[in-house]
Amino acid sequence: MANQTRLQALSDFLKARRAAISPSSVGLPEGTRRRTPGLRREEVAQLAGVSSTWYTWLEQGRDIKVSSSVLDCIATALRLTKDERKYLFALALETGTGTTPYPQDESSVISPSLQKILQELKYCPTIISDRRCGIVGWNEAAAHVFLDFSKLPIEERNMIRLLFVRKEFRRLAVNWEQFVSGYLSIFRAYYGQYVEDHWYDEFIEELKELHPAFNEMWEQSRVSSAPDVLLEFRHAKAGKMLFHLTSLQVHGSADLRCSIYTPAGDSNTETKLKQLMEQHTIEGLS
Repeated sequence: MANQTRLQALSDFLKARRAAISPSSVGLPEGTRRRTPGLRREEVAQLAGVSSTWYTWLEQGRDIKVSSSVLDCIATALRLTKDERKYLFALALETGTGTTPYPQDESSVISPSLQKILQELKYCPTIISDRRCGIVGWNEAAAHVFLDFSKLPIEERNMIRLLFVRKEFRRLAVNWEQFVSGYLSIFRAYYGQYVEDHWYDEFIEELKELHPAFNEMWEQSRVSSAPDVLLEFRHAKAGKMLFHLTSLQVHGSADLRCSIYTPAGDSNTETKLKQLMEQHTIEGLS
C-alpha cells in the first residue's frame, strides 16, 4: 500500500470509530450543539492524554511520528477491540506482513489433510479462503447451499465480489447486510495486515465504482479476524435454514481461513441439508 493510501485508510478508520462512540458512554455530556455523531476530536485527545493538535493531525492522515504507547492510549480511548487495535497499529506503524508472497496456484494451497477435513464436515457447508478472500476450497455441502464454485472461473471466486455480484447470495441471506458485514470485517483485518499489497486498494476502488452498496458498508465495517454469528438463509429448495458461522485461521505457510457453517442445533437445518444432498444424488443417477 502506498504511504498516502495507508494514511488515508488510517484516517477513515479513526473517524469511523470516533463517530461510533456516544459521549455519555465515556462520561461526557451529550450537549445540544453537536453537528456530528460520536465524540469530537478534542474529546478523544483528552481521553487519550494527547494534544488535540497532534490527534487532529493523526486523524487527518498526516505523516507524523507515532509511538506504540500513544497508539495504545488512543485505542483505549476509542474502545477498540483486540482486532481493531492490531489494525490501528498495522496502519500507523506499518507493522503488517505485506511482503509475504501471494500464492498464485490454488492447487498448492490446499493440503491433503485440509482436503480431508473438508470432506469430513459433510453436513457443515465449509469454505476455505485465502488472505484476499479468494475461495480456494469448499465441500459438497457448500456447493449445495451457496453455489457450485467449480463452475466459476478462478478469478471470479472471491467471496467479497460474489456477495455483491451474484444475486443468489442476496436472495439466500435473510439478513444480507449482517452476512456481508462479517466478511468485510475479516477483509479489513487482512487489509491492515498486508499493508504493502496494492491489490487491496485496486480491488476496493473497483467495487466502490461498480457497487454503491459496497462503499457504504466498507466505510462502516468493523475489524474482526473471527466473527461468530448466527445466519438465517432462505434456500430456494430447502427453505429456512439456520447456521452458526465460525471462522478459523488455518496454521501453515499459506494464510488461509476456514469458514464453517454449522447447522443450528435447535433447528431442522441439518435434516434439510441431508435431504437436499440426497435428492441431488438421486437426480444425478437418473
